[in-house]
Amino acid sequence: MGNDKKYKTITNDIGVSVEPFYLDQESEPDDGHYVWGYQIHIENHGKDTVQLDRRHWIITDGNGKIHEVEGEGVVGEQPVLKPGGEYEYMSGAPLSTPSGFMEGRYKMKAADGSYFDVDIPAFSLDIPNDPRRLH
Repeated sequence: MGNDKKYKTITNDIGVSVEPFYLDQESEPDDGHYVWGYQIHIENHGKDTVQLDRRHWIITDGNGKIHEVEGEGVVGEQPVLKPGGEYEYMSGAPLSTPSGFMEGRYKMKAADGSYFDVDIPAFSLDIPNDPRRLH
């Protein structure tokens, strides 16, 4: 998948890794519509069971325009991660520029009912060397 860049971070014993990839088939560069997918892998390195409650994304396009997305869970789920547990999902993001970057955080619910934030590492959205150069 593209250049296979992985971005990783660990916050409060929760590891998050992201692998973005450009979706050529879904993009329409002539119309200023560029789409990326990203695979997210979450691992619980802690001793307590946690639940992913909310997500908050900050998406910045190539012009510096910021779009924020907040909501419950991810891809319609609020996964529970036992100690040593993992969860993976894929999602996507459209941009109106050929590059940009995303970062964010998850709000996790601990076993005792308290909440804590987990960072999603910042990752860049870049088109792989575009073979379709204009003549």
